[in-house]
Amino acid sequence: MKREPFGTVSGRPVERYTLANRNGIEVSAITYGGIITSITTPDREGRAGDIVLGFDTLDGYLGGHPYFGALVGRYGNRIANGRFTIDGREYRLAMNNGPHHLHGGLEGFDKKIWNVTAATNDRIDLAYVSVDGEEGYPGTLRVSVSYALTESNELRVEYGAITDKTTHVNLTQHTYFNLAAGGDVLGHELMIEAGHYTPVDATLIPTGEIAPVDGTPFDFRKPATIGARIDERHPQLLHGHGYDHNWVLNRGGLAARVREPRSGRTLEVHTTEPGMQLYTGNFLDGTLIGKGGLGYGRRSGFCLETQHYPDTPNQANFPSTLLPPGREYRSTTRFLFGVSK
Repeated sequence: MKREPFGTVSGRPVERYTLANRNGIEVSAITYGGIITSITTPDREGRAGDIVLGFDTLDGYLGGHPYFGALVGRYGNRIANGRFTIDGREYRLAMNNGPHHLHGGLEGFDKKIWNVTAATNDRIDLAYVSVDGEEGYPGTLRVSVSYALTESNELRVEYGAITDKTTHVNLTQHTYFNLAAGGDVLGHELMIEAGHYTPVDATLIPTGEIAPVDGTPFDFRKPATIGARIDERHPQLLHGHGYDHNWVLNRGGLAARVREPRSGRTLEVHTTEPGMQLYTGNFLDGTLIGKGGLGYGRRSGFCLETQHYPDTPNQANFPSTLLPPGREYRSTTRFLFGVSK
């Protein structure tokens, strides 16, 4: 494990930790936002490449960006109209996505400096205390997240949280992947282990329906390229000009497999969560200058955000995200990196 300074925020130091295994895989994360700044893996020829979007310096992450690599909380994804009710009391949250609350609000977990509670050669443990009322949420929430890199080429992300008042919790990781280490992601072959998804309205809030993927561009039960149907004139795709939807995962732990044909790099995602959001970088437009001075164009990265469903606090038929005192929130997602012929 390598530890080094990565700048300061309001006089507080930010550090970068790099985990590496014997197979040529490296994962770097910073204490600001728990952001994964790089993941380097070999292609089928053994050539190393950075497969995630981000910035070379802290300044990029302090500017406006679409959650590159960040830990997201208290609630990943959207909550309609920035409000929910618990035990008859309405709570109003920060609205930072039109009329809605997105990814924890104006200063969510992605903009906090996390404390490192332990660091070893293959693992770092992060912690953050979200005080009662932060971004409108009830209860003081004590959060822990660990990143562990194994010799079997697995990045294991473990989440934990406890609260002193009943609240909603839905943590996720928002890394943008590009297994080709450049260009767009439309040629990536994707399989999603899900027979249903949650349609959204024009503001990307779930309608409450759990719809079958049969006969739609959302059917990735057999591998298909991300770009194969992304521009079809399906009403759900027109809402966000591409994929920005939650899939209802089948039970069994496997969420997705991805293969990039040119490099041979592969990615598997396994999770304890019931859902996964696929986002295809629809609103990247080249104005964000990332690593190496290159602009990130439209669909230059994809996210696989393991999570509970969006707007669950206002959708009675979705799996609950309520966390009462005395119960511990636990969630695990595993990213497995490999190569194919």
